Amino acid sequence: MFSIFKPYIFSLDPEIAHDLAIKSLKFNILPKSIFKVEDEEILETTFLNTKLPNPIGLAAGFDKSAEVYNSLFKLGYGFIEVGTVTPRRQLGNPKPRVFRLEKDQALINRLGFNNHGSEIVSKRIEMNPPIGFLGINIGPNKDTDNKEEDYYLCMEKLSSLGNYITINISSPNTEGLRDFHDQKELDKLLSGINKIKKEKNISKPIFVKLSPDIADSEISKIIELIKKYKIDGIIVSNTTDGNRNALSDTKKNEAGGLSGKPLKSLSTKLIQKFFRETKSKIQIIGVGGVDSGNSAFEKIAAGANVVQLYTGMVYKGPGVVKDIKKDLISILKKENLKNISEAVGINA
Repeated sequence: MFSIFKPYIFSLDPEIAHDLAIKSLKFNILPKSIFKVEDEEILETTFLNTKLPNPIGLAAGFDKSAEVYNSLFKLGYGFIEVGTVTPRRQLGNPKPRVFRLEKDQALINRLGFNNHGSEIVSKRIEMNPPIGFLGINIGPNKDTDNKEEDYYLCMEKLSSLGNYITINISSPNTEGLRDFHDQKELDKLLSGINKIKKEKNISKPIFVKLSPDIADSEISKIIELIKKYKIDGIIVSNTTDGNRNALSDTKKNEAGGLSGKPLKSLSTKLIQKFFRETKSKIQIIGVGGVDSGNSAFEKIAAGANVVQLYTGMVYKGPGVVKDIKKDLISILKKENLKNISEAVGINA
C-alpha cells in the first residue's frame, strides 16, 4: 500500500506529510495482527528489567507531543519514544525546516523542539495509558533562562507516565544544547538530575541522548559521569551536523541535523566505542540509519541492546518494522543464535 501512495506523499512538503501521518494514525484502525511475523519469539528481549516483544523502537521526533503512541505500538514496534517535550508549548523554528534528501535516503531537519508542552502531554498520557513500553524524551525551551531547570521541570511532570526518561542534550537545532557534552556542564546537569530524583522520589530509568559528532577523547569523560551519577543508559545517537561531503542531493547544505543512511556507520562505530569502554555495563539504544534487518543487526552486534528508527519509516513506510523483524529472524537463524540478546556486542 505504501509503495502505491509514496509518490503522492513525497510530492507533499515533508512536514505536511508528517501531519497527515499523525492524523491518520489517530483513527487507530489497523489491526495489530497484520504486523506480526512467524517465529517472532526469537526477538523477545529484556530491556530495563522488562520483556519487550522485539528490540525495534521508534525514535523521538515522530510523535513529538504523544498523540499516537498506542497506534504506533500496533505497527509492531517493541517500544516507542515520544518527544522531545519541553516545559512550555513551543512552535519551533521558522518553516521550511524539514528536507528530504531522496538520493541519499536521508532527512535534514531544523524543527527546534516543536511540541505541545509538558502540561498537555502529561494530561494526554494520563488519559490514554500506553499499551506498551514508552520512553519520554525531554528538553529545554528555546527562550528559557535556565536549561537545567527546564529538564528538572519536565522530569517532575512526566517521569511517572513513562518507562524511562531521555535527557536530550544533543539536538543541533537548539542553541547551546550540545554544550552539555562538556564535562563540567554535564557534571552539573546530571548532579541536578540526581538531586531531583531524590527529592521527588523518582525511580524511573534515565537515558542521555548523545551527539554523533563528539570526539573520541570525550567518550571516556562522558562514561565517567554516566557511571558517577548511575545513569541507566545512553542513546547513540542524535542527528549529525556534519557528514555532508559524500551526499548527492542538492539539499545537502541545508542547516539542521542529518539523519538516515548517511548516519549509519558513524553511529554504529560510536556504539562500538561506548560498548567497549563501558564493558557492556551500560544499556545502549542504537539509532541512525536503521531501515532493514541488516542495519538493525549491525547496531546490535556493535553493542546496542535495542535500536530505534525514524527516517527509515519515512522512506519505507509503516511496514518497515515487519520487514526488519523478518530479516532479523533470518539473520539470527543463519548465525545459529537462539535469541536476539545473544547478538549484543558480538562484533564489538
